[in-house]
Amino acid sequence: MDNFIVSARKYRPTTFDTVIGQPSITTTLKNAIKNNHLAQAFLFCGPRGVGKTTCARILAKTINCKNISENIEACDQCESCTSFNTSHSFNIHELDAASNNHVDDIRNLIEQVRIAPQVGKYSIYIIDEVHMLSMQAFNAFLKTLEEPPSYAIFILATTSKQKIIPTILSRCQIFDFSRIRVEDIANHLENVAKKESINTETEALHVIAQKADGSLRDALSIFDQMVSFGETEVTYNNVIENLNILDYDYYFRAVNAILEKDIRDSLLLFDDILKNGFDGHNYITGLSEHLRNLLVCKDEETLQLLPAGGKIREKYKEQADKCSTDLLLSALSISNTCDIAYNASVSKRLHIELGLMQLCSIRSIQENTSEPARINNPAKQENSENSDEDPDKLENKAEKNAEEPSATYKIQEPLKEKEVPPSKSDNPEVLEEKPKEKDKTELEEENKEDIHSTKKESIEEEPTTVKYSPKTKSLKDFVKPSDEPWKKSGKAPEENLGNESNEAITQSDLERVWTEYAEIIHKTGKHSLYSTLTKRIPILNENNQVELIIENSVQNKELIAESEALHEYLRSHLPSSSISVITTIETKETKRKPYTSLEKFKRMAEKNPSIDKFRQQFDLDLD
Repeated sequence: MDNFIVSARKYRPTTFDTVIGQPSITTTLKNAIKNNHLAQAFLFCGPRGVGKTTCARILAKTINCKNISENIEACDQCESCTSFNTSHSFNIHELDAASNNHVDDIRNLIEQVRIAPQVGKYSIYIIDEVHMLSMQAFNAFLKTLEEPPSYAIFILATTSKQKIIPTILSRCQIFDFSRIRVEDIANHLENVAKKESINTETEALHVIAQKADGSLRDALSIFDQMVSFGETEVTYNNVIENLNILDYDYYFRAVNAILEKDIRDSLLLFDDILKNGFDGHNYITGLSEHLRNLLVCKDEETLQLLPAGGKIREKYKEQADKCSTDLLLSALSISNTCDIAYNASVSKRLHIELGLMQLCSIRSIQENTSEPARINNPAKQENSENSDEDPDKLENKAEKNAEEPSATYKIQEPLKEKEVPPSKSDNPEVLEEKPKEKDKTELEEENKEDIHSTKKESIEEEPTTVKYSPKTKSLKDFVKPSDEPWKKSGKAPEENLGNESNEAITQSDLERVWTEYAEIIHKTGKHSLYSTLTKRIPILNENNQVELIIENSVQNKELIAESEALHEYLRSHLPSSSISVITTIETKETKRKPYTSLEKFKRMAEKNPSIDKFRQQFDLDLD
């Protein structure tokens, strides 16, 4: 039985051209070799399984190759290349810093650096997981790294660049390796499957690539696992079954339930997922990713961001056409909130079910808010109804409307009762009067006045729309329009200044109106001001002057800010327009408490003088 070699080792890249997903780094290294601009120290950093150590080995092999090709690749035939391929090279040294992280290990490495290479031009030292070195080892390595021999090149590799001290970073050329794209991993797996004569499905390879999270080594390991399960084929169903991944169909059904506003199907689908052994948190995160993919499919330019292929890509496009952008954004917001608060919730299942109910109610909320408020603008409603009529009928209707007076609507305010002029039948004298003939100029002037009056009436009776404001309620929201004196008289406040009344008011009337105003303040949420108004009873002085005793300056500032509304309310509800409110801060004498023994004795002597006589008779000290 032959020894099995895992795909990650069997198909490990041996040249720069076979490195997957790092074109910028390989191009830079090839140009450096071509132009002989090699640095003394390289630092390869990035996530696991992206080719850091592989590129370090390829660089070391190519540098010492005696017959470099025109494409800047090793020949694999010279003495240096053959010794490297058989792991017997004396010029390339690898050190695992995870297990050799002490200062003595670095000192031994420094001793080796002093020896010149026997074959080839350079001695290359590859230190993997360099961030695991101790601080003493880093400090011992600094001088050699800064001024190494001309034949020594150091290649450091790490997954945690932030753990390396800055003095090491400043002495290296840093190359940041990125995660490998899903498409690149899927294509590489497909090539490996062809070489191994394994039948694969495109959707299965994409699922493996997504599960690998940018690591080609992890993807190849998962691929070997799937091959062991399916023997000669890798199918989509086998992959999702072995990797404990929810099928795409679950998410498509969940979005269909959202579109149909079907809460029942959404909850039953979630129950089926839990019965199959899947975690609720994984479901909600997968649903968020599915909604994101649908949003990506809304635009042709962003379609390349969809990490799926084959039939599933077409299925995404089909469902994305049914969903509006606003719906997807709202659903993403709800699912993201549910994901964030999942760990903090006590009842996990109820938490996700509430989120699913909110998702299924999005369309109902959007339909209610998007319906036009036709009742607020009957003119638009009439125009929309007329738009379906024939043009000839519309012209006849327009001529008819031109002859008749235009109708206006008033919804917000109640209709006022208009004075009905006496009819001609009630007044016999009017019947006997004949209409006088008027001059042409008089008729023109009357027509102008009628036009101005109709314009004014239409402006005054124009329907008003009320906009919602999330601000806190003010006093004007609770005061009825009929309570304001200027609305009773039908004149503006400026016109009422001459009609001021100075009748005498009583203390009981003042307390009644004061209490009403305090209750209004309480409804607006100003509890501190309500406490200030109700803690003391206002005192009515001469000349209708109201005095309120308060405790501190903070209460005074609150009353100053509310003074305008307070005066307006008192003057509109009491038979006097000259009411004024003044505040008086109550001053309290604070007596200092005795602290020392001398102060306590003096206080006792003031209350009982015989104590001091007793002290004098016996010549006692207070100490």
